[in-house]
Amino acid sequence: MSRDHEPVPGQWYENLEEEEQFRVLTMDEDSELIEIEYLDGDIEELDLEAWREMDLERIEEPEGWSDEDEESEDEDEEEWDEEEDEDEDDWDEDEEEGDEEQDEY
Repeated sequence: MSRDHEPVPGQWYENLEEEEQFRVLTMDEDSELIEIEYLDGDIEELDLEAWREMDLERIEEPEGWSDEDEESEDEDEEEWDEEEDEDEDDWDEDEEEGDEEQDEY
């Protein structure tokens, strides 16, 4: 029993035979390769023929799913901002110390 769903980037599917949920990341029509990402973050490439052999059902984005890449970017930005603030504070202190040394001479 095959359901013929075209691979749509961003769309979630469930492989009913394997009971696995995944989303399509990219679809390259020239090479007929489909890149998918499973719930656990594993990424796999399928050819169009393998895609058509799968028993798929379109599903809604799973509850609790979050794009780890987006979260990582946000966390990296926050860490970078904190480090930058700390560096600026150190720089100000170094400048003040240098001023004091000049006053002593």
